[in-house]
Amino acid sequence: MPRTWRFRFPRTFFGLTDDYMEMVYEQFFFLKYWGGWSFSEAYNLPVGLRRWFVERLIKQLDDEKQAHEDAARGGGGKSQTLSAQNQPSPPPHLMQMGDRNK
Repeated sequence: MPRTWRFRFPRTFFGLTDDYMEMVYEQFFFLKYWGGWSFSEAYNLPVGLRRWFVERLIKQLDDEKQAHEDAARGGGGKSQTLSAQNQPSPPPHLMQMGDRNK
């Protein structure tokens, strides 16, 4: 006798879907590749904390990218020119050597 199911819809409420697990593994890879986490560290994090770390790491990488782009464009108008008022003074032992050569 053929077995028939009571419901025509597939049972998706047991276990996690493949799409969800792929997203979790992407988070593990991201934390491992860019954050230096081990697989077991990322795996054992609570879901909410892992999500926070991923979002924070994304923000940090975006900020670094923006700073790099600003520096490549010339500092975004924040350049500084050395003058007599803001020039660093040489170390004292080098100043003494300069006095001897006079």
